[in-house]
Amino acid sequence: MRLTTTTPVELKVLMNHIYELNKGVRHMVLFTCNKKYSELAIQRLESQGIPYLLQPAGQQNLNVYFGRRECLEAIRLIVTRPLNQLTPEEDFILGAMLGYDLCAQCERYCQRKIKKLKN
Repeated sequence: MRLTTTTPVELKVLMNHIYELNKGVRHMVLFTCNKKYSELAIQRLESQGIPYLLQPAGQQNLNVYFGRRECLEAIRLIVTRPLNQLTPEEDFILGAMLGYDLCAQCERYCQRKIKKLKN
């Protein structure tokens, strides 16, 4: 009988993010996972000497920001509340820092800003 262990998909995603970070594809990552995986995620980051920042994301999830120290310092100043409460400007900066498509971020910013101005 062969014993197999499966790695949860969330942790496979984490390992891919770490790979991309180490290869220089990304400077910073936002990884959201169920809190039950937080200890494993933190152990993996610490074992590789990767700086990180934790933020609750609802009752069951955790946002784990990790990457370059200078990026994390900026995140500490920008992301001071849940992501859905960020201003359009803060949301734009975060998306740009995470390497999201810049044109899509511009569209998202304009939509959020217009919606905010109408309210």
